[in-house]
Amino acid sequence: MNQLQKQLIALAHQYHQPVFIESDPIQFPCSYTKLQDIEVSGLLTAYISFGRRKMIIDAAQRLDTMMSRQPHAYVISGQWKEDFKEGDKTFYRTLANKDIASMFHFLQTVYLQHHSLQDWIVQENKGLPIETLLYGLGFSKTSAQKKLNMFMRWMIRKDSAVDIGCWEKLHPRNLIIPLDTHVHQMALELGITQSKTASFKTAKEITDFFKAIFPDDPCLGDFALFGAGVNRTKTKN
Repeated sequence: MNQLQKQLIALAHQYHQPVFIESDPIQFPCSYTKLQDIEVSGLLTAYISFGRRKMIIDAAQRLDTMMSRQPHAYVISGQWKEDFKEGDKTFYRTLANKDIASMFHFLQTVYLQHHSLQDWIVQENKGLPIETLLYGLGFSKTSAQKKLNMFMRWMIRKDSAVDIGCWEKLHPRNLIIPLDTHVHQMALELGITQSKTASFKTAKEITDFFKAIFPDDPCLGDFALFGAGVNRTKTKN
């Protein structure tokens, strides 16, 4: 094991701590115990997770309040049709009410036919990459799919101090690291990737690097890069 690998292992364990939850959007799905509530809160929170973390958390709090802290019941009730009927009104940054309503419509369709979102993914996947199932929900085919990969990390990583790990039918070894600005910049500086494009290919390259260190849980490397990047930004400020 080389010095860089040892350094990344130390960083991963340094930042993979429960305190991470306090300032991260994952705090919302983490606040639930019912599987379907975790799924709804997690998918919606991940969907709006772009921009400054404080702004994301404020928007996620608004959603949580609108759902009266009963995400699954809110989806099934259809109350979202009334709450988001002003389709062109902005909800958060580039997302309009109609975008949020589309997510609720998707979730309602899933839960009227399946016990859970996990069951829908497993039954509909049929050997295809999971991300192909969710392209129509605003998860871009050309981007690094950071939001989707983050949601999957939340749901799938087991025995984690941070992630929820409520999905038992999918394995952490198949996850892709969520590629945000901090992760990408640190990966470039450490020579993990040479690609300056924040693409899915770059996210996969970084993940493959960490598979050599954490073969069954490559997304543990996410905490090393993200934590180091955020901490350095705070130090500069």
